[in-house]
Amino acid sequence: MRAVQEKVAFPGVVPVATGLSHAGEHAAAWIGIGAVGFLVDRRRRREWAVATTAVVAAHGASVVLKRVARRHRPLDHLVQVRVGTPSRWSMPSSHATSTTAAAVAFAPLLPVPTWPLVPAMMASRLVLGVHYPSDVTAGALVGAATVRVVRSLAERSG
Repeated sequence: MRAVQEKVAFPGVVPVATGLSHAGEHAAAWIGIGAVGFLVDRRRRREWAVATTAVVAAHGASVVLKRVARRHRPLDHLVQVRVGTPSRWSMPSSHATSTTAAAVAFAPLLPVPTWPLVPAMMASRLVLGVHYPSDVTAGALVGAATVRVVRSLAERSG
Protein backbone atom coordinates (compact mmCIF):
# COMPACT_ATOMS: atom_id res chain seq x y z
CA MET A 1 0.00 0.00 0.00
CA ARG A 2 2.85 2.34 0.79
CA ALA A 3 4.31 1.59 -2.64
CA VAL A 4 1.00 2.36 -4.33
CA GLN A 5 0.68 5.64 -2.48
CA GLU A 6 4.27 6.60 -3.33
CA LYS A 7 4.09 5.63 -7.02
CA VAL A 8 0.84 7.44 -7.75
CA ALA A 9 1.65 10.60 -5.84
CA PHE A 10 1.06 12.94 -8.77
CA PRO A 11 -1.45 15.80 -8.90
CA GLY A 12 -5.08 14.86 -9.33
CA VAL A 13 -4.89 11.22 -8.19
CA VAL A 14 -6.14 11.74 -4.64
CA PRO A 15 -9.09 13.98 -5.64
CA VAL A 16 -10.16 11.45 -8.30
CA ALA A 17 -9.82 8.59 -5.81
CA THR A 18 -11.82 10.58 -3.27
CA GLY A 19 -14.54 11.26 -5.85
CA LEU A 20 -14.75 7.57 -6.69
CA SER A 21 -14.93 6.79 -2.98
CA HIS A 22 -17.87 9.14 -2.48
CA ALA A 23 -19.66 7.79 -5.58
CA GLY A 24 -19.24 4.23 -4.38
CA GLU A 25 -20.26 4.84 -0.78
CA HIS A 26 -23.08 2.39 0.04
CA ALA A 27 -23.27 1.71 -3.74
CA ALA A 28 -25.23 4.96 -4.03
CA ALA A 29 -24.09 6.05 -7.49
CA TRP A 30 -24.55 2.56 -8.94
CA ILE A 31 -28.02 2.17 -7.45
CA GLY A 32 -28.86 5.64 -8.79
CA ILE A 33 -27.73 4.67 -12.30
CA GLY A 34 -29.85 1.53 -12.09
CA ALA A 35 -32.89 3.49 -10.94
CA VAL A 36 -32.53 5.99 -13.78
CA GLY A 37 -32.11 3.17 -16.28
CA PHE A 38 -35.21 1.47 -14.90
CA LEU A 39 -37.24 4.67 -15.22
CA VAL A 40 -36.13 5.80 -18.68
CA ASP A 41 -35.51 2.52 -20.52
CA ARG A 42 -38.99 1.03 -20.48
CA ARG A 43 -38.14 -1.63 -23.06
CA ARG A 44 -35.46 -3.13 -20.81
CA ARG A 45 -37.04 -2.38 -17.44
CA ARG A 46 -36.74 -5.99 -16.22
CA GLU A 47 -33.04 -6.11 -17.15
CA TRP A 48 -32.42 -2.88 -15.24
CA ALA A 49 -34.30 -4.26 -12.23
CA VAL A 50 -32.23 -7.45 -12.24
CA ALA A 51 -28.97 -5.52 -12.69
CA THR A 52 -29.77 -3.08 -9.89
CA THR A 53 -30.87 -5.93 -7.63
CA ALA A 54 -27.48 -7.53 -8.25
CA VAL A 55 -25.71 -4.33 -7.17
CA VAL A 56 -27.80 -4.08 -3.99
CA ALA A 57 -27.28 -7.79 -3.24
CA ALA A 58 -23.53 -7.49 -3.81
CA HIS A 59 -23.27 -4.54 -1.46
CA GLY A 60 -25.30 -6.39 1.15
CA ALA A 61 -23.13 -9.48 0.78
CA SER A 62 -19.98 -7.42 1.31
CA VAL A 63 -21.37 -5.88 4.49
CA VAL A 64 -22.22 -9.32 5.89
CA LEU A 65 -18.86 -10.78 4.84
CA LYS A 66 -17.01 -7.90 6.55
CA ARG A 67 -18.64 -8.86 9.83
CA VAL A 68 -17.71 -12.49 9.33
CA ALA A 69 -14.08 -11.83 8.30
CA ARG A 70 -13.57 -9.07 10.91
CA ARG A 71 -10.31 -7.95 9.32
CA HIS A 72 -9.20 -4.54 10.52
CA ARG A 73 -8.34 -1.79 8.07
CA PRO A 74 -4.65 -1.05 7.47
CA LEU A 75 -2.87 0.39 10.50
CA ASP A 76 0.60 1.24 9.18
CA HIS A 77 1.89 4.63 10.30
CA LEU A 78 3.51 5.03 6.86
CA VAL A 79 0.18 4.62 5.04
CA GLN A 80 -1.84 7.79 4.74
CA VAL A 81 -5.56 7.30 5.37
CA ARG A 82 -7.14 9.90 3.12
CA VAL A 83 -10.87 9.28 3.56
CA GLY A 84 -13.26 8.34 6.34
CA THR A 85 -14.89 4.91 6.47
CA PRO A 86 -18.22 3.78 7.93
CA SER A 87 -16.65 0.80 9.73
CA ARG A 88 -13.30 -0.53 10.88
CA TRP A 89 -13.64 -3.74 8.84
CA SER A 90 -11.91 -4.06 5.50
CA MET A 91 -12.47 -7.53 3.99
CA PRO A 92 -13.96 -7.49 1.38
CA SER A 93 -14.00 -3.95 0.04
CA SER A 94 -17.65 -2.96 -0.35
CA HIS A 95 -16.62 -0.34 -2.90
CA ALA A 96 -14.88 -2.94 -5.07
CA THR A 97 -17.79 -5.36 -4.59
CA SER A 98 -20.58 -2.99 -5.64
CA THR A 99 -18.53 -1.38 -8.40
CA THR A 100 -17.68 -4.74 -9.95
CA ALA A 101 -21.31 -5.80 -9.67
CA ALA A 102 -22.41 -2.58 -11.37
CA ALA A 103 -19.78 -2.87 -14.11
CA VAL A 104 -20.77 -6.45 -14.90
CA ALA A 105 -24.53 -6.05 -14.51
CA PHE A 106 -24.84 -2.74 -16.37
CA ALA A 107 -22.40 -3.61 -19.18
CA PRO A 108 -25.06 -4.94 -21.59
CA LEU A 109 -27.35 -2.01 -20.80
CA LEU A 110 -25.05 0.97 -21.25
CA PRO A 111 -23.52 2.35 -24.45
CA VAL A 112 -20.10 2.86 -22.85
CA PRO A 113 -17.56 0.34 -21.51
CA THR A 114 -18.07 -0.23 -17.80
CA TRP A 115 -15.03 -2.41 -17.05
CA PRO A 116 -12.64 0.54 -16.43
CA LEU A 117 -14.59 1.35 -13.29
CA VAL A 118 -13.36 -1.82 -11.60
CA PRO A 119 -9.57 -1.28 -11.61
CA ALA A 120 -10.11 2.44 -11.00
CA MET A 121 -12.17 1.79 -7.86
CA MET A 122 -9.83 -0.95 -6.68
CA ALA A 123 -6.81 1.34 -7.06
CA SER A 124 -8.62 4.23 -5.39
CA ARG A 125 -9.13 2.21 -2.21
CA LEU A 126 -5.38 1.57 -2.03
CA VAL A 127 -4.49 5.18 -2.83
CA LEU A 128 -6.80 6.30 -0.05
CA GLY A 129 -5.14 3.88 2.38
CA VAL A 130 -8.29 2.10 3.54
CA HIS A 131 -7.85 -1.40 2.06
CA TYR A 132 -5.28 -4.07 1.46
CA PRO A 133 -4.90 -5.40 -2.10
CA SER A 134 -6.54 -8.67 -1.04
CA ASP A 135 -9.59 -6.73 0.22
CA VAL A 136 -10.28 -5.17 -3.17
CA THR A 137 -9.56 -8.43 -4.99
CA ALA A 138 -12.00 -10.30 -2.76
CA GLY A 139 -14.55 -7.53 -3.29
CA ALA A 140 -14.29 -7.76 -7.06
CA LEU A 141 -14.75 -11.54 -6.92
CA VAL A 142 -17.77 -11.25 -4.64
CA GLY A 143 -19.31 -8.59 -6.89
CA ALA A 144 -18.92 -10.64 -10.06
CA ALA A 145 -20.17 -13.82 -8.39
CA THR A 146 -23.22 -12.03 -6.99
CA VAL A 147 -24.23 -10.83 -10.45
CA ARG A 148 -24.00 -14.38 -11.73
CA VAL A 149 -26.20 -15.70 -8.90
CA VAL A 150 -28.79 -12.94 -9.24
CA ARG A 151 -28.99 -13.38 -13.01
CA SER A 152 -29.39 -17.12 -12.60
CA LEU A 153 -32.21 -16.67 -10.09
CA ALA A 154 -33.90 -14.13 -12.36
CA GLU A 155 -33.72 -16.49 -15.33
CA ARG A 156 -35.32 -19.29 -13.32
CA SER A 157 -38.16 -17.05 -12.15
CA GLY A 158 -38.89 -16.02 -15.73
